[in-house]
Amino acid sequence: MTTLKDRPNTALLVIDVQNGVVEGAHLRDAVVANIDHLVHKAREEGVPVVWVQHSDDNLEVDSEPWKIVPELDPSDAEPLVAKNYGDAFEDTTLESVLSDLAVGSLVVTGAQTDACIRSTLHGAFARGYDALLVSDAHTTEDNTKWGMPAPDLVIAHTNMYWTYQDAPGRTAGTVETKDVDFSQGQ
Repeated sequence: MTTLKDRPNTALLVIDVQNGVVEGAHLRDAVVANIDHLVHKAREEGVPVVWVQHSDDNLEVDSEPWKIVPELDPSDAEPLVAKNYGDAFEDTTLESVLSDLAVGSLVVTGAQTDACIRSTLHGAFARGYDALLVSDAHTTEDNTKWGMPAPDLVIAHTNMYWTYQDAPGRTAGTVETKDVDFSQGQ
């Protein structure tokens, strides 16, 4: 029920599943496998898959840490959005890519939960998108040495509060990989 006019489509958004981002991330292999499952499901159903790839001083373009993990295989036909900030909409082509695809609803996956996932979810919601977080298809690294909660708690907290987000004309929530139904307009 997006507030964006003439944007009936849904897209799968895969954020920053890059070697240097998910190396050592909580339940990395299970999360990547869930994302891979969703990518294949989206492709089978004709749902656009939009990839987001971060770069900065630690993720230099074309370096091994910057590359998408080898278990995932973006198609050349699928949009890839380069970004430098947490929110994948900030100073990127994401909005125009989604507009061209008539997308008003996003199914969000990727890393890191407490940074780019949260920023992009809020950025999407504030811009009028419906934003569904796949609860078992996002992850983060252990930042407890800096006083943060353990990664499983960060993920659980994000899932909990995103389940209850609401705003006029928009929907939010969480869903497990096994329950994603792209035909439902999620």
